[in-house]
Amino acid sequence: MGPLMDEFTADVLRRIRETEQTLKQAFDTGDDFLVEVQQEELQDLVRMASDHGVQVLPERA
Repeated sequence: MGPLMDEFTADVLRRIRETEQTLKQAFDTGDDFLVEVQQEELQDLVRMASDHGVQVLPERA
């Protein structure tokens, strides 16, 4: 189960980082709808990570 979990962890962390980048771009361009969509997606991904014991560290600027 280790390798499967490693793949899951890498995938969920990649998706979180991509969502954070898209969210930042949405903020920067003033796209309020996309901001809302990406915030909800980010919350779902972080919750999923937490449910599976994956630690999510804040993105560094």
